Amino acid sequence: MEHIYLDHAATTPMHPKVIETMVPIYEKVFGNPSSVHAYGRKARQLLDESRRVIAGSIQANEKEIIFTSGGTEADNLALIGTALANKHKGKHIITSVVEHHATLHAAEYLEKEGFDVTYLPVNLEGKVSIEDLKKALTDETILVSVMYANNETGIIQPVKEIGEVLREHQAYFHTDAVQAFGSIEINVRDLGVDLLSVSAHKINGPKGIGFLFAREGIKMNALQFGGEQERKRRPGTENVVGVVGFKTAVEIMQEERETRNRQYEGYKQSFLEVLREQQISFEVNGDIQSTIPSVVNISFPGTNVEKLLANFDLAGVAASSGSACTAGSVEPSHVLSAIYGENNPCTTNSIRFSFGAANTEENVVEAANRIAKIIKRLVK
Repeated sequence: MEHIYLDHAATTPMHPKVIETMVPIYEKVFGNPSSVHAYGRKARQLLDESRRVIAGSIQANEKEIIFTSGGTEADNLALIGTALANKHKGKHIITSVVEHHATLHAAEYLEKEGFDVTYLPVNLEGKVSIEDLKKALTDETILVSVMYANNETGIIQPVKEIGEVLREHQAYFHTDAVQAFGSIEINVRDLGVDLLSVSAHKINGPKGIGFLFAREGIKMNALQFGGEQERKRRPGTENVVGVVGFKTAVEIMQEERETRNRQYEGYKQSFLEVLREQQISFEVNGDIQSTIPSVVNISFPGTNVEKLLANFDLAGVAASSGSACTAGSVEPSHVLSAIYGENNPCTTNSIRFSFGAANTEENVVEAANRIAKIIKRLVK
C-alpha cells in the first residue's frame, strides 16, 4: 500500500537540491561565523550571502533579517521582545482569536505581565474585520499581530488593509507569514508590516531555522542572553548549514511559486471533485475563495476527528486536524470555534488536507477515494 502525505501545512519534505546544498556545508564548513580566521570567515560569507537572498525574497534589507530556530521563536520575539521594549508608550496589544498558538500563548504571557490584549473575532469567512480593528485601537496600542494565512484553514487575512490602517499609528504591525510565505509574493514595504515571521520547513527547507523580519529602527528586547549575534537580538552561534539550506529553499520557491500554486490548486479541486463524485457529505470550512492554494479544511458531518485520523492512517493517508486529540477526548479546534461557535459540530469533525511536493495528481485522487470509502463506512 502506497502511503500518501496530505499534511504539507504541518511540514514539508526537504527538496533534494536543499539536501545537496547542505551536505558539503556539514562536511567542510564548520567554522564559527564570529571567528576572524579563515574557517570563520568562510562561514560568515555563507551566512551573509544567505541573508541577502532571504531578505530579497520579501523586499527587505539584509540588516532587517534575524535568524531564529523557526516560526515559533520568531513570533515570540516579535510579540514579547517588542512589547517589553515599548511598554513606556503603552501596554495595549491587539491580535486575533485564530492565531497560531505561538502568538496566542505569547499574548497570554504578556497579559500575565500586565499588558492588556484585545482578541479580534472573525466572521463566517474566517477573516478579521477592519472596522473591529479600528474600534480596538487606542492611544495605548503598541503592537498589532494578525497572521497572513491561517495554518488550519488557509484563509488569507486582509494584511495590506491592516497595514494601511496602522501607517499613521504608533503601533507596530506583526504578521505571522509562516503558512503564507511559499504561496504569496510578499513585499514588506507594500504591506506596511514592521515584523514578519517565516519558517523554512514549510517551503521544503530544513527544520530548526526561520527568520523574523524586523524593520530597521524597531525597538526590541532580546529574549535570550549571550553573545551579540543577529544584531544583539538573538544570541548564539548561527545555524550556518540550516541558513544555507533555507536560502536554497527560498530560491527554488521563488522560481517555482506560480507553477506550484497552479499545481496545488489543481490537486485541491481534484480532491474535492472525487468526494463529490462519491456523494460524500462534506462542507469546506471558511471561504475557499480566500485560501492559499495548498490548504483545504473539510467538515464531515456524523464523524469525529479521532476516528477519522485513525482510519485515514490505517488506510495510508496522512492528514491532520486543528483539534488536540488525547485519549478518549477531543479538544475542539480554536480556529473553527472562533468561526462557527464553540458548540458547532464542525469543531470536532473537521480535517485539514494540505498538498505539496509529495503529491501527484494520481496519489491525490487515490487518497480521496480511500477517504470516501472510510467516510461511507463511518456514517452508516
